[in-house]
Amino acid sequence: MKHTFHWLKQKTSALKPLTLTSCYFLVSFSYPAFSAQDTSEYIEWLASYTGEAAANVDGGKREGSAYAGQLFLGAEIDLEKFAGWENTKVHVAFTNRHGQNLAATHIGGSTSVQEIYGGQNSRLARLTVEKSFFDDQLQVEVGRTVANISFLGSELCQYFQTNSACGNPTFVFKTSNFTWWPVSSWGGHAKYWLSPEIYFHTGVYEENTPHQDLSDHGFDWSTDESTGVVVPVTLGYQTTWENDDYPKRYEIGGWYDGADYTDPAKDENGNFAAVTGNDYATQNGRSGIFARFEQTILRPNLNSKRSVTIFGALLTGTSGELIEDEYVKAGFVKRGTFEGRDKDTIGFVFTQQFYSEDAIEDQRVLREINGGSGRPASSQIMMELSYGVHINDNIRIQPNVHYIINPDQFSERDRLQALDDVWVVGVRFDVNLAGLLLR
Repeated sequence: MKHTFHWLKQKTSALKPLTLTSCYFLVSFSYPAFSAQDTSEYIEWLASYTGEAAANVDGGKREGSAYAGQLFLGAEIDLEKFAGWENTKVHVAFTNRHGQNLAATHIGGSTSVQEIYGGQNSRLARLTVEKSFFDDQLQVEVGRTVANISFLGSELCQYFQTNSACGNPTFVFKTSNFTWWPVSSWGGHAKYWLSPEIYFHTGVYEENTPHQDLSDHGFDWSTDESTGVVVPVTLGYQTTWENDDYPKRYEIGGWYDGADYTDPAKDENGNFAAVTGNDYATQNGRSGIFARFEQTILRPNLNSKRSVTIFGALLTGTSGELIEDEYVKAGFVKRGTFEGRDKDTIGFVFTQQFYSEDAIEDQRVLREINGGSGRPASSQIMMELSYGVHINDNIRIQPNVHYIINPDQFSERDRLQALDDVWVVGVRFDVNLAGLLLR
């Protein structure tokens, strides 16, 4: 559902003839005719394909498989080189997402094991202008965009397939209208570097629920159906491979969601809607906070990126009527595996979602009304173990295994009984099309 995109940038010194997608950008800027060779000075073409296959081999609703994929096409245009606009760039991105969601078709839970699923159809996912000030101390970006490519994302997510942890912790999407790729709406963010390592980051994003419809293509820019905005805030400390032998990131922050949402259990009178038969109440205003970290702890050779990085996160709600109370995440990524496999990876991630009492009671009542029995589990655990095979700088293949304890029933709230724990096998592959075709 939520996909952060890495591997997409490919610097080029020579380009092949322009594609149809490229023409969108040329028309919009009405630039005089020029050759593809000329564009390499101010346009960085981006293209990739990600595919995620998964099969339920035991537990859940039934055994079976599903495939989901995303084609990404875009560009970054340097307006300083193109038109003399100092420190200004334009970001453009289109996606086509297709396929099925194994969680819905075979597992029975509401959190998928294919993070590339969601926002199906062809869409304009991003059209923004970015400008930096004060020698790059402040960066500002505004336009048609989403919150999750700028907040609570991680470069480590490219090593996993589960949507419980990637592209962002699923908690923020289940307890707010936090906007997610590729369903764009109006928004913007600003990051101010207090020092070379410390930053303050905030943004404002229009709630994008009306645009999540499968018929939406990202070109309806009206705000008529929006009910509010989401405001994330982060204070962070970050280093990189270039300035730290052991790169790290530590963040604390939160968000306020001022948009409408449906109460997880109660009607407008404060009674359980499953009992009264009334509509679930419409509420407004939710918030949450988080803390997270990524820390490289082992690096035998400082001239190589062979290393072990550990990571973790804790998210909790602070106001509003929420489906979940808390969320925890922990795991590691090992870069470099066997001899001669310096760019292969091993990754493991553990997540646990803790549900609110109201949400669980709502499901228990619905079970009873429909002739079932038992109280749903109060939490769900999802784990993934993956091995990433670096074929070359443009192709990566990543087999993975998932284990799910207590599959939730938020997508089937009146299910009559609990489902068995689930084993899933999957494979993700990433292809940098720009690197292959425009090299």
